[in-house]
Amino acid sequence: MSVITSYDLPYAFFTVDKKATILTCNEVAFKLFQGIVKPGAQADRIFTAFDTSKTTFLGRLDDKPFLFFLKEWNIEDRNELACIALSGEDYAKMEEHIKGLNKFNRELDAIIENSYDGIYITDNKGNTLKTNSAIERISGIPKHYYIGKNVKDLIERGILKESITAKVLETKKTVNIIQKNYNQKETMMTGSPILDEKGEIDKVVTNIRDLSELNHLHEHLKEVQELNKKYEVEVERLKAYTKQDPEVVIKSEKMIEIFNIADRLANVETTVLITGETGVGKDVLARHIYRVSDRSDKGELIKINCGAIPKDLLESELFGYEAGAFSGASSSGKPGVFELANNGIIFLDEVGDMPHELQVKLLRVLQEKEIQRVGGTKLKYVDVRVIAATNKDLKKMVNEGLFREDLYYRLHVVPVHVPSLRDRKEDILPLVESIREKYNKKYELSKKIDRTLKEFFYHYDWPGNVRELANLVERMMLTTPANELTFHDLPEEYKQDNCYMFEETILPLKESVEKAEKQTLLLAAKKWSTTYEVAKHLKTSQATIVRKLQKYNIKLED
Repeated sequence: MSVITSYDLPYAFFTVDKKATILTCNEVAFKLFQGIVKPGAQADRIFTAFDTSKTTFLGRLDDKPFLFFLKEWNIEDRNELACIALSGEDYAKMEEHIKGLNKFNRELDAIIENSYDGIYITDNKGNTLKTNSAIERISGIPKHYYIGKNVKDLIERGILKESITAKVLETKKTVNIIQKNYNQKETMMTGSPILDEKGEIDKVVTNIRDLSELNHLHEHLKEVQELNKKYEVEVERLKAYTKQDPEVVIKSEKMIEIFNIADRLANVETTVLITGETGVGKDVLARHIYRVSDRSDKGELIKINCGAIPKDLLESELFGYEAGAFSGASSSGKPGVFELANNGIIFLDEVGDMPHELQVKLLRVLQEKEIQRVGGTKLKYVDVRVIAATNKDLKKMVNEGLFREDLYYRLHVVPVHVPSLRDRKEDILPLVESIREKYNKKYELSKKIDRTLKEFFYHYDWPGNVRELANLVERMMLTTPANELTFHDLPEEYKQDNCYMFEETILPLKESVEKAEKQTLLLAAKKWSTTYEVAKHLKTSQATIVRKLQKYNIKLED
């Protein structure tokens, strides 16, 4: 029999046979009971109520109570009983320790259960010990279905395609795999071994992450980032639109819509044809398209007036020439505007005046993006966007054989018509104010415009449109000595053409009505050729129009 056997326990431990003879004990028991508990001693004589037939009972030693736990313990084929004796103090410590363990287990269970990822735990044989509810969301199979089942059985039933647990048990290392599960969701599984004190695998813990949701979030993030890029582009366009530019002054709905269209056309490569009367601001619109487009950072905007350059020189201006191409040509040759505008935009103003023979070459540039210099033999690629403008009726010119039909349709992809100033009167006074500020700054003046002149500007027909308005305001600011410009400061030709005189004094109501009526009829007489048309647009009878025209001695132009 052993005198003292060391057992790694913090409590008194000894073994007895069926007759309560002590066989072995640990140091804790030997010291606690001051050497009384030792091999060979009778436990039932040391402790009152010591009973080997019970598993738990309360015994005493010198009026001190002890709680005994007995359990059969077979070592080396000996039928022994293992006994743990706890004092009241030890029992209290054990109870507190057990409570702590129970609390820790509850917290651990709560962490596992509330994990967003699936948790799957097996023993070292591959038998499922524990899972959490997340595995139901990922796999579509209730978590209790896995408990107690071996991973091999789950593979045979088609629940698992591949066992990561088996790979961990084989390699004794952490293993990662990506696969589609029973629910056809793409998942990433990470299996990790839990080793015992001998370095052997005790359990395998597998973490299962639903990649389909992660992929969806990634795609959504990508969409948001792309949308942000679009917003950034739009913000930059708005910044470009709001940059100070005295020539871009619009208040009317018509012009706002036109500039909105221009913004939408800014970064598409289609050809734009701007139509409208002389002086309406076609070049301003072309410049705006350039400013808000991506090409403004890559190349130049180059304008060429097809009607202002002699046709003999226009070809070399457009396409350039090689050295010695003609008499007087530069010895080094010269690039044309298409080459100079590479990566940018070329604005062909008054394209209707382009000679017929050059229209063919322009068509090739639009279709092939290739040019050939005058006197040259090689074709050269150019990345140029074309914006064209005209005040002529190109369709009518096509019918008359003055303009190539194929070029017309190539230019007429996106037509934008800029209305005349008389058809967008809301823009007149803002334009006047902008022009006044521009020339006050340029010439260091402080001119103002009074009500009578503003009324004239608003009611005048402006056959020369914005260009005529700007020229007139500049002329008056430079030639009028007074700081305040009035109707009376207008050049005589403008006063003579307008019978509606803007007086600062208040006229009798009847006279004011007659003047306004006369001015309206004067404008109508210039615009419509029959009394029936005038009556229709002024919403009155033809007889009334005839009578009023006779009253004011006004004749229709035709």
